Amino acid sequence: MTTAFMKTPLGDAKLEGDENGLSSVTVLEHYEAENDIIPEALEEAVYQLNEYFEGNRKHFDLLLNPEGTEFQKKVWNALLEIPYGKTMSYLELSKKLGDVKAIRAVASANGKNPLWIIVPCHRVIGSDGSLTGYAGGLHRKKWLLNHESPTKQQSLF
Repeated sequence: MTTAFMKTPLGDAKLEGDENGLSSVTVLEHYEAENDIIPEALEEAVYQLNEYFEGNRKHFDLLLNPEGTEFQKKVWNALLEIPYGKTMSYLELSKKLGDVKAIRAVASANGKNPLWIIVPCHRVIGSDGSLTGYAGGLHRKKWLLNHESPTKQQSLF
């Protein structure tokens, strides 16, 4: 398993993976990298994430290899189907997966997504449109949704 670190507008990110694919992308509050060397197995992931943050990428084309249960992987695969710039409620996601009663399990799997941004768990919101729950912090979720919005919101202050 190789590791790389990169700067993003939302904080430093830690990427882990190997020739079998990207296994995790996490946001860190702060990290001082000892070097800026990006292992070959992670170069494309760093490149595509940079394109995303620059506004030049709406879809990732990477080999993914996250660790999780079969149910978690089923939820994460469903997250990959939420289009850039769109959102879906936890209830809608549960229905899509075939069991409206599994909403809590779906929310739990969503929260355990190890591939920040790549698997877009930030696109899942509450049924009332609220920005409920996000492992990276609601301020990051809001930023990501604004970044992907076709109509950019301007701040008055």
